[in-house]
Amino acid sequence: MKSRLTVAIMAGGKSSRMGTDKSFVLFEGRPMIEVVRDTVAGLGDETLLITNKPAEYEQLHLPMVGDMYPDHGPLGGIFTAVHAATHPHTLVVACDMPWLNRPLLEYMIGLRQTADIIVPRWEKFPEPLHAIYSKTCLDPIEAKLKAQQLKITGFFGQVDVRFVERDEIERFDVDGRSFANINSPEDLEEAGGR
Repeated sequence: MKSRLTVAIMAGGKSSRMGTDKSFVLFEGRPMIEVVRDTVAGLGDETLLITNKPAEYEQLHLPMVGDMYPDHGPLGGIFTAVHAATHPHTLVVACDMPWLNRPLLEYMIGLRQTADIIVPRWEKFPEPLHAIYSKTCLDPIEAKLKAQQLKITGFFGQVDVRFVERDEIERFDVDGRSFANINSPEDLEEAGGR
C-alpha cells in the first residue's frame, strides 16, 4: 500500500499527568511508542518521529525531527511533521494511542485526496492527533502559531476538512477505542483491566 504518504508519530508531549515519559510506559509489556510504531509500520513511504529529545528514542531507528516552534504544543508538532514530510500527505498519530486501528487508518488514507484534512469525529469532537494533513495546511497553521493561537482545530475553517463520521468509524472500531490515549497511571491501570 505504498502511497506517497508520510506517517508522523508525535512524541513531544510533556507527560505531566503520567509523571514519566508516556512513550516508554509499558503497555502489554512493551513501551507504548513501540506498539504505535509497529501498528503504523508500512502504512506510508516514510515514518518520522517528532521529538525534542532524540537521544531517548534512538533505539526505535526512526528519523527524528525536532519542533520548529518549540513549546507551541501539539499544533507546533503537527506543523513540524507536515513541513518535514517528503510526501504531500502526512498521517499524524500520538505516541500514547496504543489501540490504533490499522484498517481505520487505511480507510482514512484512501480518502486523503478528497480534502486538506481527513479527521475522525467521535462524540462530536475531531481527533486531530489521529488525522491526515496535506501540505496545504502549512500556511494556515503557521499563521496561528505566529499569533500564539494554539488550539489545534483553530485553522480548520481555512482549509477543506473531511470529517470521518461515527458511522464510518464504527465499521472498523465499534467503540472508538482508537482514540483513547493513556495520559495517567489511572488510564494505564484501567487499560490493563479491560
